[in-house]
Parts: sequence; structure tokens; C-alpha cells
Amino acid sequence: MQQVVDFILEIDKLKGVTRKVRPLGLDRYENPAEHSWHIAMLASSLAPYADPGVDLSRVIAMLLVHDLGEIDAGDTFFFAESAGTKAKERACVERIVSLLPDPQRSSFLALWIELDEGETPEARFANAVDRAMPVLLNLANDGQSWRENGVSHEQVVRRVGPPIHAGCPALWAYLEARLDDANARGWFGAR
Repeated sequence: MQQVVDFILEIDKLKGVTRKVRPLGLDRYENPAEHSWHIAMLASSLAPYADPGVDLSRVIAMLLVHDLGEIDAGDTFFFAESAGTKAKERACVERIVSLLPDPQRSSFLALWIELDEGETPEARFANAVDRAMPVLLNLANDGQSWRENGVSHEQVVRRVGPPIHAGCPALWAYLEARLDDANARGWFGAR
């Protein structure tokens, strides 16, 4: 029991990491713990649009562990290039899950690796949902983080389009039209 408690208290640190997107109606930025909960709910809500046979409980588990590495590595802005971040995140995930006994330790690490590699239907769906949530928040916030960080329409489409389309084509069809409308409204930064 103590190992589980130590793990849970360690991952509480995720609440102190800051992302670049603001929750709707708030002046502060969200944290990865909020983001992980939000995308787990989005995945659950999008279940009818997942490929047949996708194990939704596995997707949700991936989404809940996917940002644990940010406890040590911090949040890297999706549109910024940053060398070595994945290795630092993985080292952090390995450190944190080592607090748990097996089989949880191995299971959580395997979920993180599976999502990072993005090769299974579950990982593709989870990646689509992860990429879509900041887009949805930016669309609802008049492009807040895109404008603040100088992110262009082309950058968004190039970076999020392929993984969203690969994991949930219906979601990409929905977003693509809204991104074009946001571009026409001037909701992107100049790059």
C-alpha cells in the first residue's frame, strides 16, 4: 500500500506544471493533470468514432500516464523544437513508476511507451485525442495560445492534422473546417 501512496503523492506534482493553454473562462494556464483528465473524458466521448475494436480502457490508461514525464521535464510547447525532451520524459516516467510494485510498474511504463511509439490502434486514437484537445481549447478561446506564441495556421495543420486524421478521421474532418474558419478570423500568430 505504501508504494501506491508514494506513487500517487509523487504524481500530484503534475498539478504544478504549467501548460500554454488556458482553461475556458480562466485567466490562468492549465496544468497537465487537468489536461490528462480532460483528454480522458474526450476519448470516452469520442468512443463511437474510434476504429472498431479499439480498447477504450487502454486508451484512457495511456492518456492518464502520458504526461507523467513532465514532472521532471516540464511541459514543452508543442510547436517548439526541443532536443532531448523525450529522453528526459522517459527517464522521469521510469523513476516515477519505479515507486510502484510490479505488475503496475511494468504496465504503466508499457502504456507510456506504446503511446509514444504510436503504432497500435489504441495509441493512434489516444494521440489523436491528445493533439485535438489544445486545438479545441484554442478554437473556443479565439486562438489564445496560437496568438500568444506566434503559431501559424500552417504549423497547426501540419503538426496536428496527420496524427488526428490517423487516429480519428471524423475528428479531423470536424477540426479542419474550424481551423480554416479560425484562420479567416485571424486567430493565429504570424510566423
